[in-house]
Amino acid sequence: MDTEASDLQDKIHQQFDWHTCPWYPLEHSPKGDANALFIHNLVTPYYLRNQNVIDTTDKIILDVECDNGYTSLILAEANPGATIVGIDLSEASIQTARERLKYHQFKNVEFHVLSIYDVQTLGLTFDYINCDETLYLLPNLHQALQVLKSVLKPEGIIRGNLHSLYTEAHTFRAQKLFKLMGLMDSNPEETEIETALQTIQSLKDDVPLKASTWSSKFEGKGRYSAALASFLQQEDKGFTIPDLFAALRVADLEFISMVNWRLWEPLDLFQDPENLPLFWAMNLPDLPDELRLHVFELMCPVHRLLDFWCGHPNAAKSATPVQQWQMSEWQKAKVHLHPQLVTKSVWEDLVRSINDHSLFTISQHLSAPIMAPVTLNSFMATCLLPLWEGPQPIQALVSRWLTVQPLDPITLEPRIEVQAFEEIKSLLTYLETYLYVLLELPA
Repeated sequence: MDTEASDLQDKIHQQFDWHTCPWYPLEHSPKGDANALFIHNLVTPYYLRNQNVIDTTDKIILDVECDNGYTSLILAEANPGATIVGIDLSEASIQTARERLKYHQFKNVEFHVLSIYDVQTLGLTFDYINCDETLYLLPNLHQALQVLKSVLKPEGIIRGNLHSLYTEAHTFRAQKLFKLMGLMDSNPEETEIETALQTIQSLKDDVPLKASTWSSKFEGKGRYSAALASFLQQEDKGFTIPDLFAALRVADLEFISMVNWRLWEPLDLFQDPENLPLFWAMNLPDLPDELRLHVFELMCPVHRLLDFWCGHPNAAKSATPVQQWQMSEWQKAKVHLHPQLVTKSVWEDLVRSINDHSLFTISQHLSAPIMAPVTLNSFMATCLLPLWEGPQPIQALVSRWLTVQPLDPITLEPRIEVQAFEEIKSLLTYLETYLYVLLELPA
């Protein structure tokens, strides 16, 4: 890393040392945050890429710019048996991270005061690298990605994110204004923050800069942190989907998926996806990932982050999408429940739904991969109960369904196995779309 880049990085870390954000008390646990655990569980991106379910035991995870260790704690909770390695340039942050993981009794953890550019000195390679809220502050995106790639195992996965140029355009305008005012010549502290807040607040409500940036977060206890992150962030930059894919190509990394992939579907933006304008009906289904995602961000720039997973080229195992499986493949399938649903509270809610003959709203327990509530008929939901005991062959779920519902409710004729199989197949295909269930074929 050259001298200029090193100076910029020091400037950024001085800002975070002055006022770390966000802050969680040591005792705060992410155990109840199923969405955060779902995103940080290695099972999720590995399944999206390879369509198989990995065991997180003995995996090694790097948490880049781990700050006060809260994300490291989420990674530890989400990946039982994994080793967590956190790095950050702030000695104070690293000390807090150590205390946090010790408080929650995680032992397979280690933290180092270290720059992202010196990560090779650890002498480790990683199954997963979490680089959250960091890449957009670094002077050279593809260089940073190349550094991370150099310590990534052949089948490993990197999670990174960038600020969206389109969604955050108003924030970047504010930052340019405050640079012009000299508030960012050195690292902003109380005086500069108050000046920025007073400037925005004193504008008329219909002035575009205020209308697009001001919110209640700038009025409460955490307003300094919010102002730093929004208005006075040193070296903040915006990116587009083409910028992201260009950096991945230079770094020789392969795009896997957006982290919130279900929220990046252009079809969802049309009033009637079944009756598209001719141009889109002909072209949208076959668009490659980069163009498809770019179309979405141009039509609907709503995501603050371009949050993505990537890995080494050609690391994906060839797999036929579930929607294209033949009957012979379905008959061999093993069914897993996503680990973040294998909890006592979800199981109890399912049992309550069955006893009450009410709909089971599975999405209330895990909403990250959905756009609308996902509900199940209580009779069909009974077939999922064995999954809390462990993975099941699909035939076991079919047999259970035949026991629970032996008669066709319309004809009152005995339900035949072929019919039951189709009904279970339909249920699992629906749930696999959201990764509520994971369908795996034998190697």
